[in-house]
Amino acid sequence: MLLVQFKQADGNRHVGVLDDDGKKIRVVDGYRSTYALARAAIAKKSSLQDFANAALGSTVVDYAQIAASGGLLAPLDHEDTAHCYVTGTGLTHLGSADGRDAMHKKLDGAGDNLTDSMKMFRMGLEGGKPAAGKIGVQPEWFYKGDGSIVRAAEEPLAMPHFALDGGEEPEIAGLYIIGDNGQPYRLGFAIGNEFSDHVTERQNYLFLAHSKLRVCSVGPALLVGELPAHVQGMSRIRAHDGKVRWEKPFLSGEDNMSHTVANLEYHHFKYPLFRRPGDVHIHFFGTATLSCSDNITVAPGETFEIDVAAFGPALRNRLSLDDVPHPQINVL
Repeated sequence: MLLVQFKQADGNRHVGVLDDDGKKIRVVDGYRSTYALARAAIAKKSSLQDFANAALGSTVVDYAQIAASGGLLAPLDHEDTAHCYVTGTGLTHLGSADGRDAMHKKLDGAGDNLTDSMKMFRMGLEGGKPAAGKIGVQPEWFYKGDGSIVRAAEEPLAMPHFALDGGEEPEIAGLYIIGDNGQPYRLGFAIGNEFSDHVTERQNYLFLAHSKLRVCSVGPALLVGELPAHVQGMSRIRAHDGKVRWEKPFLSGEDNMSHTVANLEYHHFKYPLFRRPGDVHIHFFGTATLSCSDNITVAPGETFEIDVAAFGPALRNRLSLDDVPHPQINVL
């Protein structure tokens, strides 16, 4: 099942189920958001898929029209954006250390010494997939922002005026709600563009935290249920005229990862801060494919496109430039 959130011209919000060919959305009656739908399913101790199917109505809308009108929303959100955490883990995918290691080579050129990135990647290879009932090694983890940074499909991704780069990161994200009992509930997964400043990160890996404080995009659909073990998609950069100027396949799913999803989830939700009842979490699981690794620089006006058949329509976002000036600090 693929759930889509959208709003119509009158401003009313809806949640619906995308049909198999991705052209029509059947509206779920009685619920204005995925959040409300999921909370109701939790209260009824029902699976999200069964609960949504039971509430399907007769109203059908055209997906392409909704997308063209700017009506798509992220597949999960919270009405108070401060109650949505956006976080992620890195060095989780097989091969993902290659590009990172190139960024973080030691200045003395000692090729026999592993960088911290390679050490972290090796730790994942050795301990990221523990036996059932065991706890594996913790991954690299980062904070990206709250719900205010999340953009829907077809919305622009703004690069701050102080940024040195605006580059895509095609990833799978887990979408969660914390129940009233303080327990995380995973609704499902969505494709996402985690969007980072790789030039800033390349200067020094301790700048990773700075490079991640950017907007991101998720959607357009939420895949209810388990993540396929093998996920294959295509990441593209489209020029101003719409033509593809760079593309590369990317892989995800546990067959292509050095960690299990359960291990990544454990090491995020082990912190009480991240188990606050009612909160939403969007957690990116990492990638091994970046256009910047091929020396591609994306220019404002060009479009990122992330396409994975199992997740429905492609996620597209145009790069823009945010020219908001530096804040003025006032002394009280």
